[in-house]
Parts: sequence; structure tokens; C-alpha cells
Amino acid sequence: MATVLSVSGSPSASSRTNRLLRHLDRRLAAQGHEVIPLDVRTIPAEALLGADFTHPAIVEATELFTRADGVVVGTPVYKASYSGVLKALLDLLPQYALAGKTVLPLATGGSTAHVLAIDYALRPVLSSMGAAHIVQGWFTLDKDITVHDDGSLAVAPVADEALAQVVDQFSTALGHRRVLAAAS
Repeated sequence: MATVLSVSGSPSASSRTNRLLRHLDRRLAAQGHEVIPLDVRTIPAEALLGADFTHPAIVEATELFTRADGVVVGTPVYKASYSGVLKALLDLLPQYALAGKTVLPLATGGSTAHVLAIDYALRPVLSSMGAAHIVQGWFTLDKDITVHDDGSLAVAPVADEALAQVVDQFSTALGHRRVLAAAS
């Protein structure tokens, strides 16, 4: 199947966004995809904020994007936009780092007032980076994501069902892109 880069744009190690992405990674892996997680917060701040394109962590992140057939981008919404740490990484990637790739944008936030952040903030950037296909994204309310004391995750049934549908659509789109690429 496809290689999927799953990018968490959360600056927090214990964030709901990060945990939700890893939950969805397991669904993609169960469908036969190779899933590579990338937590942007683990890239050294001096590399991100200093725009050090030659820093080994930036070079490695760029190589992961190059290698991927598809990219899942997850971010918490802050002030009606995606996270600054995600912006810092995207700014350091080559202009067309998403060329030929299928992309699934995901966001989490505390209010439905932020639901349009995917379409008005994140999607234009992903498109400008040359994504071949950006599937329908999904916004999940923080209240629908519960992290238990043991670290396990529970997603409210309605949200979990919607997330399963967008992940499955992404997986299907990945398969179609691979078939088209093989035919050309």
C-alpha cells in the first residue's frame, strides 16, 4: 500500500491533537499503509525559528515528505488558524513538497467557531505546496476527545464515525493515486 506521513502540528506532547492523530494512524496501518509519525514539536526550536534549512532535523523532515505518498496534517486551532510550530515547518519545506501527494487536513479546537480554519487557513497553504489532491478535512471538538489516566484515547461515537469516514476516503484516494501513477 502507500507510505503515509502523519504530521502533528501540536506544540504539546500530551495534546489531544497528537493523540488523535496516533489513533488514526492505527486505522491507516490496519488498512495496510506504512505510517510514519512526525511530531513537529520534536524538531529543535533553533532549527525551526532560525530557518536553518541545513539542520539535520529539517533535512530529515524534508526527506520524510519526499518519501510519502500521502500526508495527514493535524493541528490544534489557535486564534482561528493552524499552529505556529506547523507554520514554521511548512515554511522550511521546499515550495512543492506536497507535489503529487494526497493530503488529509485535520484540526482540533474548543469551539465550532474554528471549524473553518481548515478551509480558510490550512487548505490554501497545502494547495500552494502542490498537493495533488486534498481530501475533505475534518474538525474535531476538544470535548469529543477524552484522554484517560492510562493514556488511552476515547473519541465520542459521532466524531469517531466521521473521522473513520474521512480517513477511509483518504485511504481510498491514496490507492487511486498509486494506480494512476503506476499506469503513467
